[in-house]
Amino acid sequence: MSDGKETILTRDFDDAVTDISVIVPVYNEEESLPELTAWIGSVMDAGGYGYEIIFVDDGSSDSSWDVIKSLAAQYHGVRGISFRRNYGKSAALYTGFEAARGEVVITMDADLQDSPEEIPALYRMIREEGYDLVSGWKKKRRDPPGKTLPSRLFNATARCVSGIRLHDFNCGLKAYRRKVVKSIEVYGEMHRYIPILAKEAGFSRIGEKVVKHHPRKYGKTKFGLERMMRGYLDLISVTFITRFGKSPMYFFGGMGTLMFLVGGVTAVWLIAEKIYRQNHGFSVRSVADQPLFFIALTAVILGVVLFLAGFLGELINRTSGDRNKYMLDETVGMDSGTGRQTGP
Repeated sequence: MSDGKETILTRDFDDAVTDISVIVPVYNEEESLPELTAWIGSVMDAGGYGYEIIFVDDGSSDSSWDVIKSLAAQYHGVRGISFRRNYGKSAALYTGFEAARGEVVITMDADLQDSPEEIPALYRMIREEGYDLVSGWKKKRRDPPGKTLPSRLFNATARCVSGIRLHDFNCGLKAYRRKVVKSIEVYGEMHRYIPILAKEAGFSRIGEKVVKHHPRKYGKTKFGLERMMRGYLDLISVTFITRFGKSPMYFFGGMGTLMFLVGGVTAVWLIAEKIYRQNHGFSVRSVADQPLFFIALTAVILGVVLFLAGFLGELINRTSGDRNKYMLDETVGMDSGTGRQTGP
C-alpha cells in the first residue's frame, strides 16, 4: 500500500499516450480518495504507464467532490465527473466508460479494498495475453459474513445462468479492452453482470485473476438487503435481455402462441366431446359448466395478451432512445471528445 507520500503525475494525458484509464465510482469516500490517488500514481509511475484516473462522484453527501477537485488541481491526469444526485454504481461506470481514453480500462472501488498493485498484471493479461475482459477474484475476502454469503449465492446463480466460469462476478477490480466498454450498456445494478453483457456483445475471451482484498479502512459498506434484491432482479433482467432483448417477440410471442393453441385445442375438444355424446344418446352437461372450459378460455386470453406484449415490445425496442441519461452537476479535467464509440 502507498506510504501516503504524494505522487505527481508527470506525463501528458492525450489519447496518444493514455495506456490505462482507471475508473473509480465514488459515493461518500472522502477519506480514502487522497490515499488511493497517491497509491495508483506510485504504481503507474513505477511501470511507466501513461494513464488517467476518472473519479465519478455518484451524488455523494459528504465532501468527496471537493476532494476530487482538489486532487485534479494537484495531480495532472485526474479527471472528475459529479452527478447531481445518486444514480447508482452502474450509472457511474457507464459514464466513466464513455469518458475513458485508455487502451485498457481498469475499474476499481474507492474504499481502498482493491489494490492498485494488481493493475500491471491485469494490463498485461489484456495487452499481451489477448483477453477482452479480466475479472478479479477476491479469493480471500476481508468482508463480514453478511456480505460474503449473499455474494457467493449471487456468483453461483450467475455462473449457472450465464455459463461463464467466474468465481467473483461482483468484484469491482476488472480490466477491459477499450472496445469492450465502448460497446456495452450498463444500468440498474447490472455492473455485477458486465461479463455477461460483454459475452453477449461478442467478447468471449473472459479471464480471471486472483487479487488481494484489503479490509475497509474508512467509512462503512454500501451493501444492504435492498442492493441484494435489486441484484437478483437484474440477473433476471440481464438474462432475458441477452437472450430476447433484440427481439422480445421471440419470447412473448412464442409463449402467447403456445398458450393460445393449448387453450384453443382444449376448448375445441370439449365442444367436440359434447357434440359426440349428444349424437350417441349420452347425457351431457353444458360446456360452460365445466371448469376446464374456463381454464382453456383463460389460456386463450392470456395467449393473445402475451402475443400483443411481444408486438409492443418489438415496437418499443425499435423506437426507444438512450436510457442512460444522467444529470451532471460539474466536471473537472474533462473534454468534449469522450463520446461513445463502437470501435477500438
